[in-house]
Amino acid sequence: MVEHVTTDYELRERVEEVLDAVRPSLQAHGGDVNLIDVTPEKIARVELTGACGGCPMASITLKLGIERVLAEEVPELAGVEAVNAEPGDWPEFE
Repeated sequence: MVEHVTTDYELRERVEEVLDAVRPSLQAHGGDVNLIDVTPEKIARVELTGACGGCPMASITLKLGIERVLAEEVPELAGVEAVNAEPGDWPEFE
């Protein structure tokens, strides 16, 4: 059963939990994924890094891997968007 979230903080935490679950598969191939932000429109903005960042298959990884799992586990999420992060985009730098 999928747990529904009620606050922006809970939504972000749930997205992070799901990304933590898919991260080992990406890391096994030299890549990773970072959550940049969850917008007010409930779009998860993620950055693919390492080998995933420049991989020609990155869009497939995003669509069939990350986006699919997030849609199943966090149905409140409206979508996933891949971004190229700048250092100031990271929440811990705000």
